[in-house]
Amino acid sequence: MSFDYDLFVIGGGSGGVRAARVAAAEGVKVALAEEDRYGGTCVIRGCVPKKLMVFASEYSGMVEDAQAYGWDITPGAFNWDAFKEKLHAELDRLEGIYRSLLANNGVQTFDMRAKMVDAHTVELADGTRKTAKHVLLAMGGRPVWPELPGANLGISSNEIFHLEKLPESILIVGGGYIACEFAGIMHGLGVKTTQYYRGAQILRGFDDEARGLVCEEMCQRGIDVHLGTNVLEMKKDGEKIWVKSTNGDERLFDQVMFATGRRPNTDDLGLEGIGVKLGRKGQIEVDEYSQTGVPSIFAVGDVTDRVNLTPVAIREGMAFVETVFNGNPTPVDHELIPTAIFTQPEIGTVGLSEEDAADQEPIEVYATSFKPMQQSFAGRAERVLMKLVVSQATRKVLGCHIVAPGAGEMIQLAGVAVKMGATKEDFDRTVAVHPTMSEEIVTMKAPIRTA
Repeated sequence: MSFDYDLFVIGGGSGGVRAARVAAAEGVKVALAEEDRYGGTCVIRGCVPKKLMVFASEYSGMVEDAQAYGWDITPGAFNWDAFKEKLHAELDRLEGIYRSLLANNGVQTFDMRAKMVDAHTVELADGTRKTAKHVLLAMGGRPVWPELPGANLGISSNEIFHLEKLPESILIVGGGYIACEFAGIMHGLGVKTTQYYRGAQILRGFDDEARGLVCEEMCQRGIDVHLGTNVLEMKKDGEKIWVKSTNGDERLFDQVMFATGRRPNTDDLGLEGIGVKLGRKGQIEVDEYSQTGVPSIFAVGDVTDRVNLTPVAIREGMAFVETVFNGNPTPVDHELIPTAIFTQPEIGTVGLSEEDAADQEPIEVYATSFKPMQQSFAGRAERVLMKLVVSQATRKVLGCHIVAPGAGEMIQLAGVAVKMGATKEDFDRTVAVHPTMSEEIVTMKAPIRTA
């Protein structure tokens, strides 16, 4: 049977674009369909614009710090319109790069929705059908709205980049990394920020000591965090939004943002009808080679709900090309992935939390919390955390957790050591870089506890 293409990719995010252009560069005939903007969640409505907003928000405290260091600097106001214009110009530039990468490698693109008809046939929104020997599903995910009266009055992380003006007050609902990152961003930009989370502590799934310190620092900075609290109902009250919560409070906010989970974009794509199995949350179920139950169809990225991180989607896309087109079966390695959360302060983490490690085997915990020199000199009370979780039996570092400014930069390098299987003694043999915060990672000599 002859096909229109060797590969048809549905989804123009990081994973789909990487797989498409790498395969095409090796002589594979490739097409790609994207119904929205190229670059996907990360470039258009996630990592990139969010990090730029983090940068913008962090300047709010720099004037006060500079004054403490002797600089004659006067605080000014944040100009949302000027920042937003430059932000979206940058996103346009990055989307253009994605489009150019595809075009320059010979990938044919269709700017429209696509769905599956059978194991080898894709139908585009204009009714055109295309056939392909292999199909790669990389449609990503989207925010989930809670089911409660008036929820439609709120926004998600998709819309927050497009606000016409900054609100004076905002309620952020949720306790995951998206909610906590935007709480820090909005507070840093001068917005009165409240956060509701129904759980006992924010950042569920991360190391308990690390997430506890982040929550404490968020509160110290002035974010009004309410744990064990959820929204019951919302309604319009003039120009504001009236919110009733489970703790009995009734309050008015200019804006409400929901960060209460995400769901894979698998609705109405014809997948189950052709034998592609979906999980409880709508995720595409795949094996270690990203292959679905239909041999010609593969899936990568957030649509599989494995590890929802852009670099992971890219690696999955590369492994797919190696497996299918280079004859080199390559399973995806999802172990020991370094991760950064751009809260304020940041978290950098790799490996097991203290709690998960203790459930697995006997461990030693090395940790220190202190005021870093730069902030302490400026009169700030902020604390940082450096922590290693070590196997008693093998001495391997099972987990490394950092809560500090620049933790994301630090954990990338610590992640190399942990991935290589470094022991505590390997860390001890490494000479400290002084004076830095990160030197504490190699100077902790005695465990503070065992489990």
